[in-house]
Amino acid sequence: MLELNNICKTFNAGTINEKKALQNLSLHLKPGDFVTVIGGNGAGKSTMLNAVAGVWPVESGSIIIDGTDVTGLPEHKRAAFIGRVFQDPMMGTAPNMMIEENLALALRRGKKRGLRWQVTNAEREEYRERLSQFGLGLEDRLTAKVGLLSGGQRQALTLLMASLQKPKLLLLDEHTAALDPATAAKVLELSDKIIREDKLTAMMITHNMSDAIKHGTRLIMMNEGKIIFDVEGEEKARLTKHDLMEKFSELAGTGIESDQILLSQ
Repeated sequence: MLELNNICKTFNAGTINEKKALQNLSLHLKPGDFVTVIGGNGAGKSTMLNAVAGVWPVESGSIIIDGTDVTGLPEHKRAAFIGRVFQDPMMGTAPNMMIEENLALALRRGKKRGLRWQVTNAEREEYRERLSQFGLGLEDRLTAKVGLLSGGQRQALTLLMASLQKPKLLLLDEHTAALDPATAAKVLELSDKIIREDKLTAMMITHNMSDAIKHGTRLIMMNEGKIIFDVEGEEKARLTKHDLMEKFSELAGTGIESDQILLSQ
């Protein structure tokens, strides 16, 4: 479903601040893979997600989504393939529009829109049904302005909007980092449910080792723009936080003390 082939991305090339963010990075995701991505600050996690989303071009390599080479496509043209939830709950929604209007925009993404469009009764019922599964009471607030929602409610709505059209690839960019622990756990539970029930292929960046182990079907660890560890299935299920710390020390060649600063526990 996703192929990254020898991707390279350098920032501030040729200057004293040159940073090789991605170095010949290759990664293949099968349909239905739910990959958690972990690594220290500056490891290249967000750069990889932004490269996939088309936020910036890469110097070399190719990006293929479901058989389509999107390497040269700008960000807005990749929207037909990708759903994304950002770290900031304020992104991804229109705060001055109602919940149902935000959902309608998401449902119509990539489709032709006339000057006259409205939320149909059938759509409204679909929104109520989908929102009721969240257990946040949003199904009874379809006409409320999104800007009045809490961070957790807004992130849950953004998650539904990103997955409403069942994208080829769902990108979760530290989407619980700005939430309190209880709300973060709820949003992660909703993420699991949507990805599992809609059979989505997904990639989730996190700094939390426990979340990386608990969620997803596959885990990759990055360091200095490269993937240094890739595990799935039963081997992933047996992982512990201690295992990850030791693996990072072994593969990245840094001491355990600095690792505890770089990776949240």
